[in-house]
Amino acid sequence: MKIFTGGFHHESDTFNPIVTTIEDILVRRGEQLQECMREDSLYGINKALRDNGFEVVSSLHARAVPNGEWDKNVYLSLREEFLTSLKEALPVDGICLALHGSMSVKEIGKAESDLLKQIRLLCPHTPITASLDMHATITEELLALIDGVVGYKCAPHTDTIETGIAAANLLIKLINNKRLYMSAFRIPMLIAGEKSETSTEPMKSIMAKVREREKEAESVSLFMGFPWADVEENGVTALCVSAISKSHAASIALDIANTFCKYKDDFKFCCEAYEELEALAKCKEYISQKSFPIIISDSGDNPTAGSSGDVTNFLRRILADNYLTTLKPPLIYQAFYDPEVVDLAFNSGKDSSIKGYLGAKFDNIKSKPIEFEGKVIALCPSYNNKRIALIRIKGVDVVVTSAHMGCYEVEMMESLGVFAKDRRVIVVKLGYLEPELKAIANKSILALTDGSSNELFERLEYKKLPRPFYPLDKDAIVEVKEIL
Repeated sequence: MKIFTGGFHHESDTFNPIVTTIEDILVRRGEQLQECMREDSLYGINKALRDNGFEVVSSLHARAVPNGEWDKNVYLSLREEFLTSLKEALPVDGICLALHGSMSVKEIGKAESDLLKQIRLLCPHTPITASLDMHATITEELLALIDGVVGYKCAPHTDTIETGIAAANLLIKLINNKRLYMSAFRIPMLIAGEKSETSTEPMKSIMAKVREREKEAESVSLFMGFPWADVEENGVTALCVSAISKSHAASIALDIANTFCKYKDDFKFCCEAYEELEALAKCKEYISQKSFPIIISDSGDNPTAGSSGDVTNFLRRILADNYLTTLKPPLIYQAFYDPEVVDLAFNSGKDSSIKGYLGAKFDNIKSKPIEFEGKVIALCPSYNNKRIALIRIKGVDVVVTSAHMGCYEVEMMESLGVFAKDRRVIVVKLGYLEPELKAIANKSILALTDGSSNELFERLEYKKLPRPFYPLDKDAIVEVKEIL
């Protein structure tokens, strides 16, 4: 039997003015899908299907670092390639997709629903299942087009392969004539990932309940939605796939939704969180205690949550601080998305002096460029196939990138000759610390900075989100609503 696989994976921040283009997107095809995706759910999907004796025909898989909405023409081109490969593979016995669930395209809107509608025109009765990110936005349209979904259960997302395997197993059951029933309930709440790591309470207890109830069903998932997307159907969704009955699925999904609501006032930041000036004051306190390294998250401008990566406000505060600009070794700030400054650094060369304007090249609403004079400390011509530079500006080492990139890897610093464990203070454009940074941090501070991933949602201008909505409206009544 033949199964078609592939997918699109992107978290689209609608508050970010950057449009995601082909230069931002990694598209894997053919053998690349097997060799380069061992940390992705599609790898789990393909492995599970092959291990169970199915012929797998894989199309493309396109993903990018979270950013603004996708360019319409780029998406349509990749969608056409995807659908053409599906047509060439027909007939197929099933389709299993690796999707995000919060991907948005200019002028089109929800990418997952659009893609599934096109697939259904070709395969109206073929069973379809998918793996989804924990931060998927679950819509009624999506659920009407698909036969089963399963989401990540870990944040940070360390269970992507297992989730892919689970999605494939749902499809196998459908192919083996096992009827599946889905039920989903939405909760009108927005919760940032920085308050919902699954290793901390209350998510730890909630996800334990999810796993316990899953023993009674085919899959149980809790989708957190994506708070930095201004879409009508945002919110938290509890979903169950059952082989027993629709009422059985509904009873489990409703139980999970009600459990979540019980904890609605208990979600707190998973580490110390302060406004900008207070964060810097706390950093100085930890410096006096020699609690090194201290890692500060510039959380409002987190590119892995879809922000632009070029908001300058927090760096401006640091540069104005006569103490933080005199640290030995210097405070390192990772990183700013500014191709012009990278070009200037590479054209001038290592150890040269340069001057120009840093930041706010893409989002010039939330901040303004910083005029600087600096020294090029190090250059890396190919970090993940992109150029990056280390520039010392008024006693602060600033990493600058030629592309919109995540800033969570210590390898980014190391490629420039900087070893994180040797620095006193590290600032990263990030929210909660990824495992590799968390492992080396003696102290971690979440700075409540500005940007398209602002942790204080009331500072963002939601126009489509239905109101009242918790916690934007503190007195909002949180009522669970069945959507399937």
